[in-house]
Amino acid sequence: MKTILVTGGAGFIGSNFVRYMLQKYPDYRIINLDALTYAGNLENLVDIADCSNYIFLRTDIRDREKVNQVFSAYDINYVVNFAAESHVDRSIVEPEVFLTTNILGTQVLLDAAKKQWLIDPEDKYCKEYKSDVKFLQISTDEVYGNLGAEGMFTESTSLQPNSPYSASKASVDLVIRAYHKTFGLPVNITRCSNNYGPYQFPEKLIPLMINNCINDKELPVYGDGMQIRDWLHVADHCSAIDVVLHKGAYGEIYNIGGNNEKANVEIVKLIVKTLGKSENLIKYVKDRPGHDRRYAIDHTKITTELGWEPVYCFDQGLKDTIEWYINHKKWIMDIVSGSYITYYEKMYSHTYKKYFNNLRKG
Repeated sequence: MKTILVTGGAGFIGSNFVRYMLQKYPDYRIINLDALTYAGNLENLVDIADCSNYIFLRTDIRDREKVNQVFSAYDINYVVNFAAESHVDRSIVEPEVFLTTNILGTQVLLDAAKKQWLIDPEDKYCKEYKSDVKFLQISTDEVYGNLGAEGMFTESTSLQPNSPYSASKASVDLVIRAYHKTFGLPVNITRCSNNYGPYQFPEKLIPLMINNCINDKELPVYGDGMQIRDWLHVADHCSAIDVVLHKGAYGEIYNIGGNNEKANVEIVKLIVKTLGKSENLIKYVKDRPGHDRRYAIDHTKITTELGWEPVYCFDQGLKDTIEWYINHKKWIMDIVSGSYITYYEKMYSHTYKKYFNNLRKG
């Protein structure tokens, strides 16, 4: 039985990946290691909580002693590292936690994997590892920075991050590259475009707008709303990670995109139209600092070398996502906490505390 350590497996993409892997590989054991910070939610995985080949461990990846205990207790083949602080707005307010978790926490995982997988961990020159092991880092297209009106990010695009979040992800990508080059650690890095789909925390654009629109609340749009992103359904992302995990060449980086470039305000208007609401709900707010104008992913490498392609078209994927949130209002209500109210007020407006209090009252 192969064992996969999935860090951050109670979050949006991580929980979708855990479920995907358990369904596709019933003979694999999945260990989900998550600190259960604000975006980690075990309700995301309630349907598979009792699976015999699934283990949840509440642990912070920055805790070196506990991480080493996990590696000692289980014969881990693969690490898939989703664990990260990931929201740009939060990184502007609280950059320190992004740097410590995303960089130093990942280094703890790298050190534990290297020690566990090396044939002779006491020999500093040893680069021989156990067979069938890999460390897969889930990164982001934001490490590339801002695109102009033309062109797309490739794996050879220089790194030019513009926020504390993207800087932390770019930094740890370089650390992982160094562990491969210096120590020979078997690694891959994937860099994905914006994800959407079920179980996404409602600070992100699509679930935020769906939730607000359902409740006839204002839809805060940064600047002129013409920031363009490439959108990737989380199910397509999971299948791409699966392919890279099993077929990716050691040391390689793979971009994962959805071929769905959309302006933010265009998405908001699609949500409004789908839910039969008025565009008068849209409220343009002051743009955030360092807001990149356009991202676009060229995923030719993973398509030609590993045979992966996205299957979701954006319009249908968005409709499915809206329907999921409509059918899972309790899930939203359960995660609307006091800390999220404080955050939302800080980012958008002082008027929303009453709104969330009313939500909790039902």
